[in-house]
Amino acid sequence: MITGDNAFTARAIATECRILRPDQDMNDESVVESEVFRNYTQDERMEKVDKILVMARSSPFDKLLMVQRLKQKGHVVAVTGDDTNDAPSLKEANRGLCMGIQSMEVAKESSDIIILDDSFASIATVLGWGRCVHNNIQKIIQLKLTVIIAALVINVVAAVSDYEIPFTVLKLLWVNLIMDTLGALALAKEQPTKDLMEKPSVSMSTQPLITNIMWRNILIQALYQIVVILILQFSRDSILGVNKKEKDTMILNTSMLCQVFNQVNMRKLEKKNVFKGMHKKKFFLGIIGITIILEEVVVESLRKFADTKRLSLGQWGVCMGIAVLSLPIGWVVKCIPVPSI
Repeated sequence: MITGDNAFTARAIATECRILRPDQDMNDESVVESEVFRNYTQDERMEKVDKILVMARSSPFDKLLMVQRLKQKGHVVAVTGDDTNDAPSLKEANRGLCMGIQSMEVAKESSDIIILDDSFASIATVLGWGRCVHNNIQKIIQLKLTVIIAALVINVVAAVSDYEIPFTVLKLLWVNLIMDTLGALALAKEQPTKDLMEKPSVSMSTQPLITNIMWRNILIQALYQIVVILILQFSRDSILGVNKKEKDTMILNTSMLCQVFNQVNMRKLEKKNVFKGMHKKKFFLGIIGITIILEEVVVESLRKFADTKRLSLGQWGVCMGIAVLSLPIGWVVKCIPVPSI
């Protein structure tokens, strides 16, 4: 908290706002006056900036100096302000926030986010939804990259091996159409959770959108799909007890069902229990159901259009069993430690 009030008033307000504890030591470095902070050397500021919770008697320059030092330490800095003097700090921060009713126009122009109802409590709602949108975008990217990498490698390997490629243009269009619409829509509707607010902030300027955790999930799920599809592709028809058209249909069906169950894995990028709260997500479950029904219609009813052949219950069971294995594989994958960024 950076304020122009004196140290005693600032401490009382900070204690009421729970920035400071009531039993906080008066002599520690959590509360400083701006003159003291200004007179620190560069190295002293960098050393003490993490310990400071309240700065009293501050000027706009002191606020800007604090923001700059925090950013140099690698923090993601959000600043609130409503006056013309706050404009430099609002612009310098990673995210500047101001109130829509009481703030000066200069402060609004320098801010990234304007709180329309002037409620300070709305900041938590804004941050929650911002993190949720970012997280949902990551889930959609992870789903799309898994589909693209698996299909690309499968077709390349099949072509190099002088086999007929399993995914024709029409089949690729079908898989991508469903995943780009229904799959993305199911993941985009996820709501903010408390877990998101407990995670550290993300700086888009220094941290990649696709993290190491995402690459781990993408590559291993894609590898599983590549292996099972190529095994089906290269196996003799007599071993599976099917003809060529039935095998091609099973490949398409297995690939689509793998994406469906992988959507469930995508609900949580890091958490192992992807089923937590899933029974309440009626929209998500509805999308999963619609996707499976559409796949059944393509395989069983639109055979001439999609160049497929009707499958028996046993063949559907094989496709479903292979696809369901994506769930335990997703759980095992998340046990593999990788750097978060």
